[in-house]
Amino acid sequence: MSHAPWTRRALAAAAAAGLAASLTACSSDGAADDGEVLVGLITKTETNPFFVKMKGGAEEAAEEHGVRVQSFSGEYDGDNEGQVQAVENLIAAGADGILITPNDSEAIVPALDRARAAGIMVIALDTPTEPADAVDATFATDNFLAGEYIGRWAAARFEAEGEEPRVAMLDLNPNQIAVDVDRDQGFLQGLGVDIADPGQIGDEDDERIVGHDVTEGAEEGGRTAMENLLQRDPDLNLVYTINEPAAAGAYEALEAAGVEDDVTIVSVDGGCPGVENVESGVLGATSMQFPMEMAAQGVEAVAEHADSGATPTPSEGLDFVDTGVELITDEAVEGVESRDSAWGLENCWG
Repeated sequence: MSHAPWTRRALAAAAAAGLAASLTACSSDGAADDGEVLVGLITKTETNPFFVKMKGGAEEAAEEHGVRVQSFSGEYDGDNEGQVQAVENLIAAGADGILITPNDSEAIVPALDRARAAGIMVIALDTPTEPADAVDATFATDNFLAGEYIGRWAAARFEAEGEEPRVAMLDLNPNQIAVDVDRDQGFLQGLGVDIADPGQIGDEDDERIVGHDVTEGAEEGGRTAMENLLQRDPDLNLVYTINEPAAAGAYEALEAAGVEDDVTIVSVDGGCPGVENVESGVLGATSMQFPMEMAAQGVEAVAEHADSGATPTPSEGLDFVDTGVELITDEAVEGVESRDSAWGLENCWG
């Protein structure tokens, strides 16, 4: 696994202050100035630290490449209509490119079709559209690899201790979107669990898996799901969570049951609170993703397209551009490359 420099993230941190109001562009101009490349950034919300960091990455890259960014967001996670209106605003403004983290990967497609028909380059960030070719390119985390890293780490750790894992799986929601499935099944593959249906969460026949429950990616959901699975098997000793807020809730439930020291939690995100939980021992390991890099590379791609007509090439073996993932743990295991929490705290988001 290569370790590309992440200096752009650190430089962009200061640019993340001050968000645009929902569905309101950062600049008040109705259209791009003559000859100026305009890039629209549409995130799911304006308050989630992941998207705050993404905006910072876009602004830093815009300054570097001499383009202008207008930022929009939905009013809440799931607000497709707000994102549709943002797309329409950018079409009217004569934008050269749109970067979007879709709230509804399928429902947003007709609006993106109109943008592309108007000659606007459209790039999905973090969350792919359905179908994936509804955009010109996608810049995202390899979520399967992120899950695989924490699975491989857990497998090596339990093998070294001569202990058989009994695993609770804390997923996102019943809809089983691509991110949820990829992280879940990447973890299971890393752990060495056979999956009968690669597209279906919970379709593994392995006595090591205690069960699955859903969290909505939230702390409260993680706590409730963990309570449910503890009732099913009080002797479980390994917990996978879809993200770090769910992991924090799971730890609260384990602590309330008095078994927090007997259970290892692994997760995905790389937010600063999650890395702090690695440092304190709440999390055994987490896979870090890089929202600033997604946005920065997206802005660069639009600038290059406006200049030469070039389009991004997907990473080898993938149908998207992989923006990187790093395993963060303070308990390194042989055969699994990782970074420690000190490095993680220098490179985290949120």
